[in-house]
Amino acid sequence: MNQNTDALIFDLDGTLWDCTPAIAEAWNATIDQFDFVDKKLTADDIRNVAGMPHDDIYEKLFPDLSPEQRHKLQKVSDQLQMEKLKEKGGELYPQLKETLEQLQENYKLFIVSNCQVGYIDNFLEFHQLQHFFTDHACYGDKNRPKGENIKAVIERNNLKDAIYIGDTKGDYEASQVAEVPFVFARYGFGEVAADVQSIDSFADLRKLF
Repeated sequence: MNQNTDALIFDLDGTLWDCTPAIAEAWNATIDQFDFVDKKLTADDIRNVAGMPHDDIYEKLFPDLSPEQRHKLQKVSDQLQMEKLKEKGGELYPQLKETLEQLQENYKLFIVSNCQVGYIDNFLEFHQLQHFFTDHACYGDKNRPKGENIKAVIERNNLKDAIYIGDTKGDYEASQVAEVPFVFARYGFGEVAADVQSIDSFADLRKLF
């Protein structure tokens, strides 16, 4: 990678942790409250929509619902997801803390995710990782796409040569919008067909950087 790299910006779900069991549980608790939904979601269902803008996930999972029904579902689901994350959290990928400690010695670290407001904060608080990250941004902040949020983080932190690390095609496309190099986390939820640098575990970043 570029020797002038000064920052590493991370996607969250599928890159730093896997909280899909807790999220699926929150979704199903929400669905039980409405008679216009007749389906149950699994952790795999959640993985399949990981990386999408938060609002778009509801359209993808519930295409037959009206906008009004999706809005009702989203309002309750967002609240229950936050409660489940505070209660159960998610599973960090192996050697994540040790790797962050090493990376922090030479780089500023950030998170940009397509999640709702409060989601990144819950992640940081649950695993006590606040001290590793300088700043973060999410879709829920201003309803901006991930590429624009990457650019916003770069601008407000005066970064010169940042790199984005994620696990989905959407993450790669966001890096192209932000005009930053991309590292593909192959252990995550998605696939990337482009010829890019990749890692098979989070700890591989210690070799790469």
